[in-house]
Amino acid sequence: MFKFIDLHCDTLMHGAATDAGFSLHENRNTSIDFARMKKAGSLAQFFAIFLPTDEMYLRHAGKVMDDDEYIDRLVSKFHQEIDEWKAIIGFAGNYNDILENENQGKMSGILTIEDGRSVGGKLEKLKTYYEKGVRLIGLTWNFENCFGYPNSGDISIMEKGLKKFGREAVQYMNELGMIIDVSHLSDGGFYDVAKISNKPFIASHSNAREISPHKRNLTDDMIRLLGEKGGIAGINFAPQFLNPDTTNDNSTIELMVMHLNHMKNIGGEDIVALGSDFDGIEGNLQVDSVEKIPQIFGALKKSGWNENQIEKFAYANAIRVIKETI
Repeated sequence: MFKFIDLHCDTLMHGAATDAGFSLHENRNTSIDFARMKKAGSLAQFFAIFLPTDEMYLRHAGKVMDDDEYIDRLVSKFHQEIDEWKAIIGFAGNYNDILENENQGKMSGILTIEDGRSVGGKLEKLKTYYEKGVRLIGLTWNFENCFGYPNSGDISIMEKGLKKFGREAVQYMNELGMIIDVSHLSDGGFYDVAKISNKPFIASHSNAREISPHKRNLTDDMIRLLGEKGGIAGINFAPQFLNPDTTNDNSTIELMVMHLNHMKNIGGEDIVALGSDFDGIEGNLQVDSVEKIPQIFGALKKSGWNENQIEKFAYANAIRVIKETI
C-alpha cells in the first residue's frame, strides 16, 4: 500500500457550525475523516479553511461572520479534533513533525487558508496565522484581494500580476516558512510568484489546461516553470477541471491518469501530487472519498508508471516541498 499526502480538502468548512456535532474522526457526510484516512494509508492531509461568500456563510455557519471569527472557529475545531484523536493523528507544523508523527504510527494534519483576503494587506496577520498553526495560504480565491487577482475568463484580469503587498507577502511567507499556493491566482500572478519566491511554491489543486481548458488549470508553460522552480501541482478531482468539455459532470480515474501523464511529460515526474479538493467539489465522482484514492495508484501502474514514480506522486514530491519550505 502506498502512503499518500493530499494537498487540499474543504472538509473543515462543513464543521463551521460548531454546535452541529461535527466530527473529523468518523463522518459519512464528508469525503474525508480520520478513520478512513488511516484505513487508506494517509500520511498527511492538508485541511483548508476556505473563506466563504456571504451565501456560503449562511449555509455552513448559519450566519454571516467576520472572517477572523470564522478562522478562529475552524482553527479551534481543527486543533480540538487533532487533540481528541491524538492516538492516530498529530498536528504537523514542519517536515520533522511529519516524520515524528509517522514514527509514532500517526498521520499528520496540516492547516491552511484558502483565500488570503482576511490578511487585509498586513504582514503581521500572516505571522498571526502562522502562530495559529497555518502553514499554507492560497493567495486568492475567485475574487480580487490584497494579494492580487484571481483566475478569470476576462483576459484583462488574467494578465494582472501581484499587487505591491502581494509581492512583499511572497517574500515574507518564504521567511516565515509558509507555503505559497497559486491554484486560484491569475496567470500574471503565477508568473510574479515564480519570479519572486526563493522557495518552491505549489498549485495545490489544479490540472492541465491543455487537456481541460478551464482557467483554473495550468498552461504547459506554467507546468514547465513550476517544475523548474521545484514546485508541485495536486491533481484536482473536480469534473470541470478534468474534462475537455468543462460542462461534463463525470470525474474518472481515466481522466486523472490522462492529466498526470501530461503533467509528468511536461514538468517532470517531480511535479505531480494529489490535491483532491474533497468536500469542495460536486459531480459524478469515481473517487468520491479518501479510501478510494489508492485506486489511482493501481491505474497509474497499469498505465506504465513504475513504483518510484507512483511514490513521488503519492507523497514523496509533497514531502520534499514541505521539507524545503516549512
